[in-house]
Amino acid sequence: MNYIRRSLESVVGSVTQEYPVVLLTGPRQVGKTTMLKKLMEGTERGYVSLDDLTERALAKNDPELFLQLHKPPLLIDEVQYAPELFPYIKILADREHTPGTFWLTGSQIFRLMRGVSESLAGRAAVLSMTSLSQAEICGAQMEPFRIDLESLQKRAGQRKAADVGEIYERIYRGSMPAVVSGAVSSGNIFYSSYISTYIERDVKELSESIDSLRFLRFVTAVAARCGQLLNIADIARDADINQKQAKDWLAILETLGIIFYLHTYSNNLLKRLVKTPKLYFYDTGLVCHLTRWSSAETLEAGAMSGAILENYVVSEITKTYLSCGMEPYLYYYRDKDAKEIDLVLEQGGMLNPIEIKKTANPGSELTKVFSLLDKSSTPRGKGAVICMKPKLTAIDRDNYVVPVWMI
Repeated sequence: MNYIRRSLESVVGSVTQEYPVVLLTGPRQVGKTTMLKKLMEGTERGYVSLDDLTERALAKNDPELFLQLHKPPLLIDEVQYAPELFPYIKILADREHTPGTFWLTGSQIFRLMRGVSESLAGRAAVLSMTSLSQAEICGAQMEPFRIDLESLQKRAGQRKAADVGEIYERIYRGSMPAVVSGAVSSGNIFYSSYISTYIERDVKELSESIDSLRFLRFVTAVAARCGQLLNIADIARDADINQKQAKDWLAILETLGIIFYLHTYSNNLLKRLVKTPKLYFYDTGLVCHLTRWSSAETLEAGAMSGAILENYVVSEITKTYLSCGMEPYLYYYRDKDAKEIDLVLEQGGMLNPIEIKKTANPGSELTKVFSLLDKSSTPRGKGAVICMKPKLTAIDRDNYVVPVWMI
């Protein structure tokens, strides 16, 4: 398998010099362990995985002995299986005061893991790894996506241009390392086993009472609504479960790093806002598999083409921040008159409004809604239409036209 260099490598290197504990979270199969093992080469760091049931039992039943047998510096894989370790890791971190004592990975999002944050607050650098970004796949330098001309021009020189067909090919293929690197020849077989083996296993760890077939129906119903306002009643109806179950299972998908939400941008000057979040998947290949599109061509021509393009753009912009070890401040805007801005990026004390459209010829009418943000107490900066235009251009001095391949 060809190793694809990850942008988080440099971030892990720098936080290892500063924090006693580095915790890398993210869904299974996105390359957390592969990257950390690569960074460990030639060092004295030991490795242990709690996927090993014997090691897991020892970590849970006698964490002190476990840490005597596995001495730091140490990488502990899938640490969420033994939360009993955290108080002992904290004691060792406080006693040693040595940066980089522990590297931990977890297939659950840290801020949603119960009880962990209290143990390691202030001692751990917490990083999120997603599936591969467009920049990592084409070997480009990773920087957070910003809307200023200099930054955009720099991106244009580093990214690999792609037409509509190629963009939908990227969306359809997805961004899981095993698929992108060619380690597996069939994306369909990969995603099928990914759902049954990994999600199902971790889902049952979080909630034992889950019926596998119902859960698959549920995930499919969620995938069919990517890039849309969250509608729990509709998802529950399609999956033949009640709304409480749907809510609980959505929380599991979020905890496992499969989905994320965009919330409405609001401050006290913007009163008439819709409060419902919009739902997105980190990996569009999983969405295409669940919603049974047979090819990139049928996807592009199909009813989901606009929603999945929006999902792709939002997840790629999110990845540009997470891959640099930064929190993305992304929102959408929708008021009670149904006026909507697809994406609002809060950056450097400014709001950057963004529209996402499948068109190759965006007109100035698309940027008219941007003025809705003028009522906000945070000033409005440059706007952008992200679309299928082949080259970076502008609608006017305040609004750029950014090709999807540049993100």
